[in-house]
Amino acid sequence: MRSNIVMTVLIRTISKRKIVVGIAVLAGICGIWLLAATLWKVSRSLKAAEAGVAQSGLVAFRVISLDRPLPAGFESISSPAQFRDAALFRGRFYMCGPSGLLVYETNGSLAGRYRPGLELPPAPLVAMAAGPQNLWIATAGEGLLVFDGRQFVEIRPDEQASRNLTAVLPLASGRVLLGTEKNGVLVWDGRALARYHPALADFEVTALAGSEPDLWVGTISRGVFRWHAGQLDHFSEGEGLPDPRVLSLAVNGSSAYAGTALGVAEFKDGRFTRVLASGFFAKTLLVKNESLEVGTLDEGVVTASLAAQTPRRRNVTEQGALLEVERLLVLDGQTYALARGGLYEQALQGGEFRKALDMPGAVLADSNISALDVDRAGRLWTGYFDRGLDVLDAGFERATHIEDEHVFCINRIVHSEDGGLSAVATANGLVLFDAAAHETQVLSKADGLIANQVTDVLLRGDSRSPSITAATPAGITTIDASGTSSLYAFHGLVNNHVYALASYGSRILAGTLGGLSILDSGFVSASFTTANSGLKHNWITAIVRTGDDWFIGTYGAGVLKLDSTGHWSTFADWRWPAVINPNAMLATDRAVYAGTLGEGLAIYNRGSGRWTLHTAGLPSLNVTAIARANGYLYIGADNGLVRIVEKELAGQ
Repeated sequence: MRSNIVMTVLIRTISKRKIVVGIAVLAGICGIWLLAATLWKVSRSLKAAEAGVAQSGLVAFRVISLDRPLPAGFESISSPAQFRDAALFRGRFYMCGPSGLLVYETNGSLAGRYRPGLELPPAPLVAMAAGPQNLWIATAGEGLLVFDGRQFVEIRPDEQASRNLTAVLPLASGRVLLGTEKNGVLVWDGRALARYHPALADFEVTALAGSEPDLWVGTISRGVFRWHAGQLDHFSEGEGLPDPRVLSLAVNGSSAYAGTALGVAEFKDGRFTRVLASGFFAKTLLVKNESLEVGTLDEGVVTASLAAQTPRRRNVTEQGALLEVERLLVLDGQTYALARGGLYEQALQGGEFRKALDMPGAVLADSNISALDVDRAGRLWTGYFDRGLDVLDAGFERATHIEDEHVFCINRIVHSEDGGLSAVATANGLVLFDAAAHETQVLSKADGLIANQVTDVLLRGDSRSPSITAATPAGITTIDASGTSSLYAFHGLVNNHVYALASYGSRILAGTLGGLSILDSGFVSASFTTANSGLKHNWITAIVRTGDDWFIGTYGAGVLKLDSTGHWSTFADWRWPAVINPNAMLATDRAVYAGTLGEGLAIYNRGSGRWTLHTAGLPSLNVTAIARANGYLYIGADNGLVRIVEKELAGQ
């Protein structure tokens, strides 16, 4: 009996212990499970955070194959072949620049030509580098081009800031670094485009050099940066740099060189040591043995000894000094200078440079078009931003170039109805020409203009008794048989800075920085601003008349319409903000054309009443001037000039 009681107590004790142990084990299992769940959540959160960080560094882009038919109807009017870079790729010389890409055989014969807007995207080519499999080409506005020797592929970022490239640097890993104008350093790995590192974001990059472990980045105003081992070093004037604007970079082992407008800074093991070629405009650099070759703007190629600072200038044999040296490079063991006029090869003996490749001829003197008009004789007058004026004959076989202290920055070109007088508005006066395109008179402030700079001009009447109205940053001046008179804000003009003029009968419309004024018989009868009307932007850049209405181009709000009652209206299908370039508008019986800043050519079909944007065939998306004659449209951009039959243009 007693033994049974003891046995019962023992069993109960063991059971209690089992329960306690079980509870403890269960609690432990629950704890482990909770810990595992917590760790899983933390791990998942960390992975999500890492993915978010990685995703935030990605740059959205499109891959576009350029193996496509050429835009129909466009004809390029040749401008000078100005080159920015050169490379040897698969046994051929490639040279790129604003006018496109030229391909040469090693014997000097031209093997191919690729033009912006036609075979290539509508943007200047600015830099180039050759890899084992591809040629990498940076563009100013259309991203990266990849050429495998047979076809081009465009890597086009969605955001504009990532499309404006300035430099390209292939890495040993196969990745490619891209310098941008305002968006820092990007990297392309063949599948994804991303920001290289947050420390190198938002830089205004001018040059790249070095390698992935030791990268040097030149900027437009902040000096040079060195990225190495996760550390960013900065050098500017306070650290010895001659000037904060870096034009060029070169790296040789543990030494680096940063070229500026005032000389070259030398760095050893990441530390500033001295200035070489002091006072020289170091546009491009090349390290050769114990010397540094410095390509300059207008003083040839300078050799700076790395042992002692004794620069020596090199000249082109029989042709004078090299001008505007863009690149110094070694191709297939030979030293070359890419300069104005072409590619020059350095002789083995004497060190002089001689021309290696002849550039194709050109009709135009420059490619940065600012004004266009066709006279009654069929001659195309082409004004440049800073190179004066060309008058092309009707067949475009030759041009007469005019450039002097007054004819150098052209804002507008107009002709009298009888063809006997042409007026050219420039940054330094109003220049008049006769029927033979001979300069006859220059009108300036001393001759009664309210200011020397003329932004637009109206020429009414014939050449015997013309009435000239000139727009300036200080108001409007009218010159006719009765004399000279001026009008500005004191007389009711909405703003003194006048950009655009248009007329109908005795009425003149003046587009200004502060709105639009209407002049009737020389007096301001009405003014419109964003404060008192439906005008969406005060800065008026261009004006054309269509029927009873006026189409008004603005700096930021695209094109608006002003009807005969003074009512302003927008266009339902113009949904994008746009800058219309000064006086880059034209109205014909078929359409209204507006040249935009970076968006291409805007076309308003007068039959359908709808706007479209046209980009194909243009040498650049910055359309700066438009003219029409004999059924042709002439479209000027900051990167060239094209002609097309108007009825063939898309949207017509």
